[in-house]
Amino acid sequence: MALDPTVFIHDKALCESEDIGPRTRVWAFAHVMKGARIGADCNVGDHAFIEAGAVIGDRVTVKNGVLVWAKVTVEDEVFLGPNMVFTNDLTPRSAFKTTVDAWVPTLVRRGASIGANATIICGITIGAEAFVGAGSVVVRDVPAHALVVGNPARCIGWMCACGERLSADLVCGCSRRYRLVSEEAGLVPTS
Repeated sequence: MALDPTVFIHDKALCESEDIGPRTRVWAFAHVMKGARIGADCNVGDHAFIEAGAVIGDRVTVKNGVLVWAKVTVEDEVFLGPNMVFTNDLTPRSAFKTTVDAWVPTLVRRGASIGANATIICGITIGAEAFVGAGSVVVRDVPAHALVVGNPARCIGWMCACGERLSADLVCGCSRRYRLVSEEAGLVPTS
């Protein structure tokens, strides 16, 4: 299977996958392994690594130095900030290798943003439109539209789909309004 002619692979990138969507760009020194899947209109920055078994949706930005391992699924329109990393093994040991079947899946829902140098521990879900602050260490599920920061990351507020922090009444300056479903589920839009 040949790549769509609109796909751009920099001549210094290593792209072994043939499952890359139209208009996606893979820049210098990025490595996309055979068996990785990347959607349409994505941008994969320098020195990013996408392992076999990782799934990247459409219109995803993968900044420089991002590491996406097997069993990580990133839905559409997600932003992965510079040098952020995922994990996929809760108990890694060099002397006692775990099999791929034992690795724990991670899911990043549509429209979420993960800041630079954040670490996402495997087995969690980051909710739709959630925002993980730079340098945060995420060890539990993040609700939809939550703003989480720190180590371990904790919720300090809520974010609009447009990327602005919401006021206490869950209304954004862009006119979007939200309702809190629960602290675990997060927000849903009301208008």
